[in-house]
Amino acid sequence: MKQILQNKIFLLIIISITWGSSFILIKKTLPVFDPYQIGAFRAGLSGLLLAFIGFPAMRRMTKKDIFWIALSGLFGNFLVVFIFPYAQREVSSSLAGIINALDPIFTLILGVLLFGIRSKTIQYLGAVIGFVGALILVYTSDSDSSESHYFYTVLLIIGSALYAVSALIIEKKLMHIKSTELASSIYAIWMIPSLIILLFSGFFTEIDYSQTETLESLGYLVFLTVVSTTLVMFLFFKLVQDTSAVFASTISLLIPVIAVFWGILDGEIFTLWYALGGILVLIGVYFIQEKKKERSIKLK
Repeated sequence: MKQILQNKIFLLIIISITWGSSFILIKKTLPVFDPYQIGAFRAGLSGLLLAFIGFPAMRRMTKKDIFWIALSGLFGNFLVVFIFPYAQREVSSSLAGIINALDPIFTLILGVLLFGIRSKTIQYLGAVIGFVGALILVYTSDSDSSESHYFYTVLLIIGSALYAVSALIIEKKLMHIKSTELASSIYAIWMIPSLIILLFSGFFTEIDYSQTETLESLGYLVFLTVVSTTLVMFLFFKLVQDTSAVFASTISLLIPVIAVFWGILDGEIFTLWYALGGILVLIGVYFIQEKKKERSIKLK
């Protein structure tokens, strides 16, 4: 088992498949749980699982560090766990997976606008290509189809931008903190408000857990939280440590492919316009990955 975990290609595939499957898992939970219950459960349980690392780590940190950690978590871990299931009530899981790939593009653009981070010409070209792809996805999603609608597609794009803001805060303010302690602290901080939301969401009082459909959706939700968030997060950090941030960033290119695969298997409509927009987004991300070194900690 130890030898398998040392194989960087194996780790890359496992992480990509797990995180790429997050969008179809969200879709499978929505028939029973509302977006607030899904988001609060994920953030709350993740915090409980990682609190044993997060709280001791925060005792060694300055108040300034904790402030930036909380702010990064607000954008990249708390708000987005509600935004994605809310949008996926109307947007297909495959399209959500493609739009999620815009994160590196927003990281580049917002890095220039907010922090004056300079990049290479090819990276700016990648941003332009990626945004053209995003515009195609937004325009073609504004239809009468039950699969996707304009407002919810834009909401997903906003969610991707929030991921980018979180990554930039980490890069500029928190690079001196160990990745595992940083991630655990983020989840621990936002655990309390998440559990409060979950308590008042009707999760424990308004849902009939004797139904087979409910238990099945709960199983998807637990898997999404425990495996996709907690266990695979540590595998991702191991991959970064054993290889490089550039190699690990390949996951950004593979996640949409996995999301589309699951969506098609589940009978979702996937048009040629989606394919064109998605390809342009991935080309843009590929160009932007040039010497990209920021750490991004997401709740997938």
